[in-house]
Amino acid sequence: MNHSIESNKPFKKRNYKPAIIILSVILIGVIGLLSGKRTAEDFDAFDVTILPMMNAIFNSFTFIFLVAALIAIKKKNINAHRKFIYAAFCTTALFLVTYVAYHYLAVSTPFGGEGLIKGIYYFVLITHIILAAAIVPLALTSVARAWNREYDRHRQIVRWTMPLWLYVSFTGVLVYILISPYY
Repeated sequence: MNHSIESNKPFKKRNYKPAIIILSVILIGVIGLLSGKRTAEDFDAFDVTILPMMNAIFNSFTFIFLVAALIAIKKKNINAHRKFIYAAFCTTALFLVTYVAYHYLAVSTPFGGEGLIKGIYYFVLITHIILAAAIVPLALTSVARAWNREYDRHRQIVRWTMPLWLYVSFTGVLVYILISPYY
């Protein structure tokens, strides 16, 4: 038993499933509703095209934190692993705030590239969007299983969650790099 995780105090598992479902539906639903629609008219308080760059920065940090979490757990440093996962959740939350703000304040930016790069862009974008939606409940379920000390079940789900979350955070940066000339 690793005493850095568990104490001798009585422990009661919690049912996080309803919260995970509600949060997932709300987040994915809001993002889905905002995709391609400008809802704030005549916003000019600041140049909103800075928000996608902030999205990419937050995605970069998420990727770095996830890699660090992976290295920490491979070295059996559970405390560092936990801190890096929480850091990844924080930068992902900041990403979500700037993403929603941008899509609330700005019209969708069309990709202007042609030929092979256009095909690559849309492949990366579509897989990014689909897997980003999947990551919400996967990441929440992964952390809930750790909180409930269901370590075997946690390990089972993170075999899917970690590579998918790494892909989503990396491709988020790649999407920004590919579309940034057209803002």
